[in-house]
Amino acid sequence: MRITDTADLWWKNAVVYCLDVETFMDWDGDGCGDLPGLAQRIDHLADLGVTCLWLMPFYPTAERDDGYDITDFYGVDPRLGTHGDLVEVIRTANDRGMRVIADLVVNHTSRKHPWFRSAEASKDSPFRDFYVWRSDPPPDTSDQVVFPDQEDGIWTLSEPTGEWYLHKFYKEQPDLDVTNPRVRDEVAKIMGFWLQLGLSGFRVDAVPFFLETAGTDGGALPEPHDYLRDLRSVVGRRTGDGVLLGEVNLPYEQQLEFFGGTDGDELTMQFDFIGMQALYLSLARADAGPLATALQGRPALDPDSQWATFVRNHDELTLDKLTDDERAEVFAAFGPEERMQVYGRGLRRRLPPMLDGDPRRVRMVYSLLFSLPGTPVLFYGEEIGMGEDLDAEGRLAVRTPMQWTSGPNGGFSTADPGQLPGPVVDGGFAPEFVNVADQRRDEDSLLSFMKLLIRRYRESPELGWGGFRLLDQPHPEVLAHLCSWDDGALVAVHNLGPEPRTVPLSLEDCGAGHRLEDLLVTQTTPVGEDGAVELTLDGYGYRWLRVVGPDSRRLV
Repeated sequence: MRITDTADLWWKNAVVYCLDVETFMDWDGDGCGDLPGLAQRIDHLADLGVTCLWLMPFYPTAERDDGYDITDFYGVDPRLGTHGDLVEVIRTANDRGMRVIADLVVNHTSRKHPWFRSAEASKDSPFRDFYVWRSDPPPDTSDQVVFPDQEDGIWTLSEPTGEWYLHKFYKEQPDLDVTNPRVRDEVAKIMGFWLQLGLSGFRVDAVPFFLETAGTDGGALPEPHDYLRDLRSVVGRRTGDGVLLGEVNLPYEQQLEFFGGTDGDELTMQFDFIGMQALYLSLARADAGPLATALQGRPALDPDSQWATFVRNHDELTLDKLTDDERAEVFAAFGPEERMQVYGRGLRRRLPPMLDGDPRRVRMVYSLLFSLPGTPVLFYGEEIGMGEDLDAEGRLAVRTPMQWTSGPNGGFSTADPGQLPGPVVDGGFAPEFVNVADQRRDEDSLLSFMKLLIRRYRESPELGWGGFRLLDQPHPEVLAHLCSWDDGALVAVHNLGPEPRTVPLSLEDCGAGHRLEDLLVTQTTPVGEDGAVELTLDGYGYRWLRVVGPDSRRLV
C-alpha cells in the first residue's frame, strides 16, 4: 500500500522553522536558552505561520560540536530542561497546530559517550564493534575530512588498545558502524523513544555519512538504502504520517537515490542544496540563469516525496557544488573577507548583511523562496533579518542569541552578557535596530512581510503540491515560473537586478476574460485574447499572481 493511501502528507505545504534551544529564549535567567523559554515563545512562531518546528540537538553533549557530539541519545541536556519540559513544548506546539521534529544524529557519538568509553577501554568490550577500528597505521586521509581546518585525517589512535578509530567529523566524534545489527537496532529504539514522546519525525543529519560502510567489510549491510527504507518504515509504523527530512548534499541524481528513486520509500524530504547554491550564484550575477538551470535539473519525485527549499541553515552556507570560478564569484559578492568564509567552500554569514541590508533585495529573496516549488525552511531570526557575529568561532557566527527586544541582551536573557552562549550581534544588526517587539508593531517591517508571504504560501497549495515550469521572457535577470495544481495556477515573477523591467509573458490556455490577481498587493492585470500579458517589476521587484478565469474560478 502506498504511503499516500494511508497518511496525511502535511509536509507538502508545511513551513519549517529551525532553532537551537540554547540560543532562543532563556526563561530561568542563567544565560542559557531553555525549553521553558521556548514554550513561552511558541505563540510567536504560531503567529508567524510556522507549522513544523525543527529542534537542533537538545541531548546531553560534551560541547565539542554545538550539540552534535551526543553523550546520551535518550536524554535531555539538563542546561536546557527536562523530558517534562520537552513534552510541554511539544504539547504547546501541537495545540497551536504545529508539529515538532528533532535532529537525529546517529552517524557518530561523542567520544565521551558510554558506548565509546567502554569500546576503547578493551577489545573485548561488548560495544567494541559499535565503532570502526583498524590495527595498521592509516594512510594519508587529509582529503576526506569534513572540517579541513580542524582535522588532518579521519583516523585517530586510541591509546588504550593501540588501534585507530574512524571519524569523518571531529576526532571527538567516533563513527558508529551501521553494518552492525545491534547498532541498527539501537537507532530504531532511539527513534521509537522520541516518537513515543510526541515528535513527528526527524531531520536526519549527514545521511550519506550515516550509510557509509568504508572501513568495514560491508558484508553485513550489502545495500545501505535498504536500511534507510527500514528507518522510514519505523517512522511510518509509529506515527502514520511522520517525516524524515534528510541532509544530503549531493548532485540531484544521487539525491534521487536517497528518496528511494521512483518508489519514494526512503527519505520523505531532502534539502535542495543544489538550488540553494545556484540561488547565490544568480544573486551574485544578477542573472536568474543558474537558478533556472538548477530548478529544471531537479528530477521528478514520487508524490510522497518533497524538496525542502532554504536560503540559509544552521551550518555553513556551503558552496561546494559550484565550480572554483563560480564559488569565487559568490565569495567576491557576499564574503570578500577571509573571516566571512569557512573551510574554503562556504560562508558563515546571514542573508541581510550579505545584501548590505538592502530591504528590497532581502524581501525579493524571501519572496522567491516561498514561491519556489517545495517546502520552505527558515532558520531562527530570519523572520526579522538578524545578522551574524564574525568574531564568533566558525559556524557559531550565525548561531547568536535570538533578538526579542531592544533591551539588554536583546531580551534573550536577564543574565550578565558573559553568561550567554555567545555575544548578541552588535553594529547595524544589533537588537536596537533588529528585534521582534518593534517589528510586531510595524506593518511595514520584515516580520510583517514574512507573515504575509507565509499566509499566501499556505493559501496556495500548488506551491507545495503542484507542477512547475519556467515561463519564457526576454530578461536574463528575471525568473518567471508557473505552478499549477488541481484547479489552481500561480505565476511568480522575480527581478534579481536593480533596474526596473517590463516582462512580457504568454500564458497557455488563457485568453480574453482571464486575469491575474496580485496576492501581495491589491492589483489586477488583464490577460489578452492570445494569453499575452505584460507585467512591470521594480528593481529587485517581485509579484505573485493568481490566474483567474472568466467564471472567477481558478484555472488549471
